[in-house]
Amino acid sequence: MAEDPLLEGRSLAALRGERLIFTGIDVTLAPGELLKLVGRNGAGKSTLMRMIAGLVTPFAGQVTWRGNPVGDDRDGFCAEMIYAGHQDGLKTALTAAENLALFGRLRGAESRSADHALAAFGIGDLSDLPVRFMSAGQRRRVSLARLLVAPARLWLLDEPLTALDTGAIEQLGAVVDAHRTDGGMVIAATHADLPGRPGKVLEIVPPDPFDDDDAFEDEPDASDGLEAGA
Repeated sequence: MAEDPLLEGRSLAALRGERLIFTGIDVTLAPGELLKLVGRNGAGKSTLMRMIAGLVTPFAGQVTWRGNPVGDDRDGFCAEMIYAGHQDGLKTALTAAENLALFGRLRGAESRSADHALAAFGIGDLSDLPVRFMSAGQRRRVSLARLLVAPARLWLLDEPLTALDTGAIEQLGAVVDAHRTDGGMVIAATHADLPGRPGKVLEIVPPDPFDDDDAFEDEPDASDGLEAGA
């Protein structure tokens, strides 16, 4: 028997300046489900992701978690959600293990093994290397490894495949599958396919005639990295 959704967004709409970028978006997610957000550049995938995370206020509609508006119990929602934005959000002077330990402390929950998390992404041997000496792909793996350090029911992944090679993409697919098997939920905004079990797909289509010359991706905030909630 299918479980009831924990996350719901009803009739969501967003403005960019005075331009309506999407409207009438409905989102539902139950334990074990994956939702992939697709759409052309500037369609509003990142805006919708940040709206679900509570970082952007909907122009219309409402996002609920466990039946209640996310703003009614912000701390409770953030305790069950991790939002991974465009930027890695790592402290470059710290090692990979130190970054993961810091994230665990910020979550305020019992953290899991940094060694296990790094090994899941194939970089267990980089545990003691300062992040500033790593390649973009290695940094991305460290950032994603934080998903495994502190528990969260809902993962929001904005372009998680950026800078990853084929092996790392396969590892992320395995991590996402394991999270779903344990009852976790994932929303991923990505132009590419995520390996593993298929999920639902939501295409965001602009409501007005769309001019590619005016298209741009949603601007990430300076702090737009993997966060303990928001």
